[in-house]
Amino acid sequence: MSKPTLDDYMRFIFTEFEQFEQNPGPYWKKGSYVKADEKSLLVFFMTMQFRRIYQFKTQHRWLVDHPQQQSQMKLQQVPGRTTLSGRYKDLYETIQAFMAFLGQRALEIDVTFDNQHLYEDKSLFKALGPVWHQKDRRAGRIPNRLRHLDIDATWSKSGYHGWVYGYGLHLTCNQAVLPLLVQVETGSLSEKHVIDAKETQIIYHFDPQTLSADNSYAQASRIRRWAKQGVVLLSPALKWRNGRYAQAYHRFIRRPYWQQVLRSRGSTIEPLFTLVAQVIGTTGRQKQLPVQGLHNVRTCLALASLSVQIAMLINSLWHLPLRSMSYIHSAFT
Repeated sequence: MSKPTLDDYMRFIFTEFEQFEQNPGPYWKKGSYVKADEKSLLVFFMTMQFRRIYQFKTQHRWLVDHPQQQSQMKLQQVPGRTTLSGRYKDLYETIQAFMAFLGQRALEIDVTFDNQHLYEDKSLFKALGPVWHQKDRRAGRIPNRLRHLDIDATWSKSGYHGWVYGYGLHLTCNQAVLPLLVQVETGSLSEKHVIDAKETQIIYHFDPQTLSADNSYAQASRIRRWAKQGVVLLSPALKWRNGRYAQAYHRFIRRPYWQQVLRSRGSTIEPLFTLVAQVIGTTGRQKQLPVQGLHNVRTCLALASLSVQIAMLINSLWHLPLRSMSYIHSAFT
C-alpha cells in the first residue's frame, strides 16, 4: 500500500498556505498579517515536533547540520536561536487562522468532514517541571528548592485528570474528529470565556446545526442566543434544572435525535485529545508538556492540533485510516 512522503505533506501545506495567504478571509484577527517564511517555519517546527527537538539552540544546530532539509523547507537562511524562539511564539495566531481555513476547505476534500454537528471541549496538560502549590502561588512566593518552575501555569480540576497544574487545550471538531478551531489558555481559565471568544467563528463561519459540549458550557443566555442564530447548543446541563426555561430545555434534549447527537460527543472530541498527545509524545494521565511558558505552550499544542488536522486530510486523500498518526509521524521523522 502506498503512503504519503514528506514531499507530499510539504506540497499540501505549501499549496494550502499560499491559498490562505491570498485569501485569509475572516480568520485573521484585526491587525494580524502573515510574516515572511511563515509556511517554511511551520514545516520546520512541525519537523522538530515529530523529532521531539524543542530546545531552540538544538533546532538551530539541526538546521546548520542539514542544509538539504533547509533547502527542501524553502528556508532562505538559518535563523539564529533567538529568532527561532521569537518566531515560534509568534506562530500561534497563524496556526489558529490556518486551522480555521483548512476546516472550511475540508468538505471539498471529503464529505465525511461535514460540519453539521460540532463538538467542543477542554483537556488539561500538565506543565513541564515542578508544581507551584496554590498557597505559595497566591502569595507570589517561590520556595528556594523549586527549580525550573513554569510560573505561567495555573491550577484546574477535571473529573478525569483530577487537579492539574498546567494549561487547557480547547478544541472544536466535527463528527469525523477533524479539529477546526484551537485555543490554548492557562488551566484555570473558564470554558465559558473560550466558547464566547469562538462564538462568531462557530456560528457564522462553520454554520453547524448543533454544538455539543459538557456541563461547563451550559448557560441559559448562551443557549438562547445561539438558538436565535439557528444553532442548537447541546449539553447535559446537569447544574441548570430549575425554572421553566431549564425544564423546557431538558424536555427538548431528551428527544431521541438530540440524545443521539449528544451521546456521540464522547467518541469524537475525547479521542481527539489523545491524538494531540500522541503527536507531541506525551504520555501519562496528566499529559506533561515538553515546553514551558504560555507563549511556547500555545504554539506547541496548536501546532500539534494542526498536525492532527493535516494528517487526517492527507489520510483522506490517500484513502488511509483517518485517525492514524503513524503516516505523518513516519514522514516527518
